Amino acid sequence: MNLRKSIVFAFANFIILVDVARADWPQWRGPNRDGHAAPESLLKSWPDQGPELNWRATELGRGYSAVAIVGDRLYTMGSDESACYAYCLELETGKQVWKTEVSRASSGDDYNHGWGGGPRSTPTVDLDQVFVLTDIGVVVSLGKSDGKVQWEVDLVKTHGGKNPHWGYSESPLVDGDRVIVTPGESNFMIGLNRATGEKIWESEGVDSPAQYVSAIKATVGKTSFYVTANKNGLLGLDAMTGRELFSDANTGNGVAVIPTPIVSGSDLYHTSAYKAGNTRLVMNSPAQGTVEVESVYHLTGKTMENHHGGVVLVDGVIYGSSKVDGGVWMAQDLETGKVIWQHKVGRNGSGSIAYADGKLYCYNDEDGTLDLIDASREGWKSTGKLTLPQQTELPRDKGAIWAHPVIANGTLVIRDQDLIYAYAIGDSARGN
Repeated sequence: MNLRKSIVFAFANFIILVDVARADWPQWRGPNRDGHAAPESLLKSWPDQGPELNWRATELGRGYSAVAIVGDRLYTMGSDESACYAYCLELETGKQVWKTEVSRASSGDDYNHGWGGGPRSTPTVDLDQVFVLTDIGVVVSLGKSDGKVQWEVDLVKTHGGKNPHWGYSESPLVDGDRVIVTPGESNFMIGLNRATGEKIWESEGVDSPAQYVSAIKATVGKTSFYVTANKNGLLGLDAMTGRELFSDANTGNGVAVIPTPIVSGSDLYHTSAYKAGNTRLVMNSPAQGTVEVESVYHLTGKTMENHHGGVVLVDGVIYGSSKVDGGVWMAQDLETGKVIWQHKVGRNGSGSIAYADGKLYCYNDEDGTLDLIDASREGWKSTGKLTLPQQTELPRDKGAIWAHPVIANGTLVIRDQDLIYAYAIGDSARGN
């Protein structure tokens, strides 16, 4: 019997369709793109040396791509000097299942390599397909089992896109028969037919360069829409017509807008760096095909200012890394915006985060450490810490450790460029 099935997650007015088996992490930021792992029982604390290392994989190429995990397979991306590749590994052993070239490698002529080159996007695994986006804007559909190319589309050459200053970074969003991506410019956001790669949907009335945000889908009342952001701030695009439903300039900035927005019921939260701070909006849909937003707060200064490590919402609290005071981990009350606590870890300027089974996994971007802490209003309480056995020897330029942690099927996977480490964190690992 095939254990895979489609599950509909419905949280108040927020609905996303994903393909999940067991406790998979099939796309960017998990099953619902909110940084939450699928429910499973995991270790609540780790020994002093950290959890058991199952395996390490090397020669995965340069880049900041995180991983997707479905069943017993792991999917990611990396590049060498000549080409960009999609990889499939066995989750249990790290052994390579397949490797497929998906585009040429980028160069400093494509975008600014001063913070490192290589792919930034996470593969999206849905049904029997894997969708990837390279750092130069090539979207490719691959067979999940064999990695064979089914179709490819160049967002720059075919759809008039333009490489962002630091390369294409979003992760494709699958919505039914559509693969949602953002070329930017006059074809700001488009939907590609998942079977053929042909354009079947497009945004209307938005002419803006692409940024680094991965879109999410939300529903308020009877209106479904895609939420993303550019330098002008947040915007919502009608999933039926492509028409812009709303915009909000609060978290826009003139440099780079990166974090994925968070929707919870009628709340829309977003944060961005470069002094943009954070905002909470309340959404409502007075009639089908319309969405109105009301600003509850926009905060700057000593507050959440997330660069690119993402934030998670747990029990009314936003957790993530903030750029204030040289980089701190922070807890912020969603309703009021009040900072609840902040904590400095070493010399790290920022970090990426994920949530699973009551715990936050805080991956620090400079020293290669990851802290396991309670998701609590009471302050920073660490119940485990690990340090990468070895950091990459590839040149980072000005970059750091920017791939996000992933938790799936009893395994914690963390990456540093060409190196991937898989740790046993399932509750069954206790005492091993």
